[in-house]
Amino acid sequence: MAEDSWIAVDAMGGDEGLAVMLAGVAQARRRNPGLRFLLVGDETAIRAGLQSHPNLTAASEVVHAPELVGSSDKPSQAIRRARTTSMGIAIDLVKKGRAAAAVSSGNTGALMAMAKLALRTMPGIDRPALAALLPSLGENDLVMLDLGANAECDARNLVQFAVMGAAYARAVLDLESPRVALLNIGTEDMKGIDSVRDAAAAIRASTHLPLTFTGYIEGDRLSRGEVDVVVCDGFSGNIALKTAEGTARFVADLLKRAFRSSVRSKIGFLISKPATDLLRHHLDPNNHNGAIFLGLNGLVVKSHGGANAAGVSNAIEVAAKLVRNNLTHRIAEDLAAIEAKAA
Repeated sequence: MAEDSWIAVDAMGGDEGLAVMLAGVAQARRRNPGLRFLLVGDETAIRAGLQSHPNLTAASEVVHAPELVGSSDKPSQAIRRARTTSMGIAIDLVKKGRAAAAVSSGNTGALMAMAKLALRTMPGIDRPALAALLPSLGENDLVMLDLGANAECDARNLVQFAVMGAAYARAVLDLESPRVALLNIGTEDMKGIDSVRDAAAAIRASTHLPLTFTGYIEGDRLSRGEVDVVVCDGFSGNIALKTAEGTARFVADLLKRAFRSSVRSKIGFLISKPATDLLRHHLDPNNHNGAIFLGLNGLVVKSHGGANAAGVSNAIEVAAKLVRNNLTHRIAEDLAAIEAKAA
């Protein structure tokens, strides 16, 4: 990341409050000594919290925001208070060029609305999409989008999501031609709604796209490592994401209950503890935290509202990696190349 690059952090967002946000920023700073931060929120509270994290003092500036966006605030309400809230000011710092990226754990709908209004979509993109990395049995994590920014999408939107998701995979996973699939209710060509089938036809016809299109994928194959990018509308994507997170917690709780069921099981737990620790780490959503709004003229990363310090740190590191890899420029280059070849 460039020496003059800063990351704006909405220090007041998230379910766990300022203490967890600052702990996450401090952890990210320890793991990445070159990072610098603009901490946005109540100045008095932030400066008091920084006393517990002396490593942040020299690497941070505090930007005062008198208000915050509540979890129940409607996007329209949040937009009207954009100039006075920590979330709105953090995004504005990206717009003004003071920050290379913004990170917030706050209200997703408000963050999306504010970011879209302030930063606008890139030329050639109709709607931004929320993308994130999910655990997979393959060599790399799985990029999935849209995860909730757009409940309804047409074929054109899905094709644009495929292009942006592939660019994200190349930047973050270092893949030359990411394998891309559309989430569907079956793998046969005739399955699915019109928008999905039309998007598949358009992607197959566009041989110049910087990706390898593998067709359709069903929900039970998402984590198998068969593809690198999964594209869907935000309604389906958000349900799939929440189902995966719930299943991960179910498996972890089921194992915990099983190992506590008898003395023999407890002994078995001690023997298998290295394997169960690895499983717990792989299933913990905090280790995959940090979703990005793709398609905007600026980088905005959404951290899970309930993320702990490690999760916040991971979201910040996602933002830093996207800055280093100049993701916005990569997407713009892909879109320009596609338009040039289509002309």
